[in-house]
Amino acid sequence: MQNIQGKVFKYPDNVDTDVIIPARYLNTPDANELALHCMEDIDRDFVKNVQKGDVIVAGWNFGCGSSREHAPLVIKTCGTGCVIAKSFARIFYRNAINIGLPILECEQAADEISASDTVEVNFDTGVITDVTTGKTYQAQPFPEFIQDIITSGGLMASLWKQKK
Repeated sequence: MQNIQGKVFKYPDNVDTDVIIPARYLNTPDANELALHCMEDIDRDFVKNVQKGDVIVAGWNFGCGSSREHAPLVIKTCGTGCVIAKSFARIFYRNAINIGLPILECEQAADEISASDTVEVNFDTGVITDVTTGKTYQAQPFPEFIQDIITSGGLMASLWKQKK
C-alpha cells in the first residue's frame, strides 16, 4: 500500500455512524452526494477543509451505531487517507475493509496526536509519524491479503481483480 501524509481532524470517543453520515441524507445512492454531508453533525466544516490524504484521528469505538456501509464510504469519498482510532466498532472495521478505507488502531497515537498536526502513515509497517512533533507510533499493520483488498479499492474490486 502507498504511504499517505495529511492533516489531522480529531474527534472524541463513540463517533457513531449517524454522526459520520446523518441518516436524513441516505435517500441517495450517490457516494459523492452523500460525502457532502460527511461529519457535518460534529464538524460542519469538515467537507470544506478535508484534502486528499488527510487523516481522521479518534478515540474509542469509532463507527459505532448502525451497520451501514455508507459511513466508511463517505469518509473515503471525501478523500480521507486513513482513520486512526483507539478502537473501531467491529462492523465499521469490516465495512471499512470491504470498501477499501485504510484504518489503524493505535491508542497512544490517538491520545497524543493533535488536531491540525501533519501525520504520515506507512501501511506496510504500521508506523504512524506525527511529522509536526517528530513522534512515531506503532500500529499493527494489516496482513498482505487485507492490504491487497484495500489497495484494490475494496472487497468486490479485489475479487474482480482475482477473477481476471
